[in-house]
Amino acid sequence: MISIQEYRFAESLDEALALLDAGKRNRVIGGGMWLRLGHAGVRTAIDLSRLGLDKIEDAEGEVSIGAMASLRDVETAPCLRELFGGVLSESVKPIVGVQFRNMATVGASVYSRYGFSDLLTALLALDAAVVLHRAGEMPLDEFLRNPPEKRDILTAVHIRKDGRRAAYRSFRRSKTDFGVLNVCMSVSTEGDWRLSVGARPGRATRCPEAEALLAAGDGAGAAKAAAENLTYGSSLRGSADYRRHLAEVLTLRCWDALREDGAEARDSEPTDAGRDEA
Repeated sequence: MISIQEYRFAESLDEALALLDAGKRNRVIGGGMWLRLGHAGVRTAIDLSRLGLDKIEDAEGEVSIGAMASLRDVETAPCLRELFGGVLSESVKPIVGVQFRNMATVGASVYSRYGFSDLLTALLALDAAVVLHRAGEMPLDEFLRNPPEKRDILTAVHIRKDGRRAAYRSFRRSKTDFGVLNVCMSVSTEGDWRLSVGARPGRATRCPEAEALLAAGDGAGAAKAAAENLTYGSSLRGSADYRRHLAEVLTLRCWDALREDGAEARDSEPTDAGRDEA
């Protein structure tokens, strides 16, 4: 059970941050809270819904996803269904149900650094950056490894449009259950490979050893590296050994998907003869 003594709609980010700093039991909320067994007391709940942070904007050089955008917004946004192989939309589609995805926000999923987060795994592989009101912009990778010393408010997630192709795969025991493991792989037009693995059951993390092998064209070696060089734990959904096995399988599936996608892209390019005819 959760109890809230005071509920405030912030009229600005500065006001929201001041309210957050005013007490350790003050919390930023956006569309709901995760409720766990037991009791939780919130002194002041700070609602950001009036600050216009729910936009998904497709600019020339990057995509910006506001912190108050819902997971359902991410799933249905036309630009996110087309860019990066549609992995962002695919990553949130299996989460619980539409009603929940309409409430859960990007900001809560990213700032809380949930280990089970499908969205974090996809964003990490896309070289995303987070924008914090106090700390400014920083790479998501850095944010996950070294969270800010002081509490902050996440306002947006930025993803550069660098021609990156990506593939996402996850395994679930049932359709709307949390993932046993999830994997996302991407490659930019400059050949920058990224591989992230989440629900280990720890939070998503990259595997540099696997990324080096991907750059060398060794997908099978990268899959083994992902299984051997990351830490996996046991939970009710699966053992550490099972997750290690899944990491290898899902990494190979992402590799195969990107190779097929790359081959299709090359096949669709006009030949010199075709250009002459045109």
